[in-house]
Amino acid sequence: MSQTQNGNYKTHETLVQQVWHSCLGKIILLVVIGAVLLIVAHFNIPSEEQMKAETTDNIYQCLLDNDSIRTDDIDDAVHNMSYIFTTADTVPNEDVVASFEKFNELKYYRHAFHATMLIHNNIHPEGVTAGIGILGFVIPTVNYSDMLLRTGIMHKGYDQKVIRRVTVGSESFGSDPELGL
Repeated sequence: MSQTQNGNYKTHETLVQQVWHSCLGKIILLVVIGAVLLIVAHFNIPSEEQMKAETTDNIYQCLLDNDSIRTDDIDDAVHNMSYIFTTADTVPNEDVVASFEKFNELKYYRHAFHATMLIHNNIHPEGVTAGIGILGFVIPTVNYSDMLLRTGIMHKGYDQKVIRRVTVGSESFGSDPELGL
């Protein structure tokens, strides 16, 4: 920097360098980079077929790996991240696949900059995210607990009368008259 005759300092930076060194210039650069990234993301959203194929493969891997005991959500996150670059070695048992297809439905939703694949079933009628597609990648978020593989009776005989056994000494009586049963 050099001082002029009137006491003001003059820099020898070009206009581009001055903008780059200012806070506003850096904010403008970040906005431009973000806009370019969003435009690229908008045109690289995975198709429904790609999302369905990748999500189904990730679900198969989840069904195959479910024999181990999970201790926390970090295990599922690590498995899901490894599912991005791998494929299922084998298809799970045909009965398990048929059960999954019977009780669960995969639905594709396209958004402005990404796509999601949701699993809809009786446990999650609003759907739970099984995969997120962005920039041409499908990131799995499926957990074994999100899938419904079998159904059964929820409350057996909820409308039956309650019979309490009352034991007095060595004798057992069928109901408790004090409770009106």
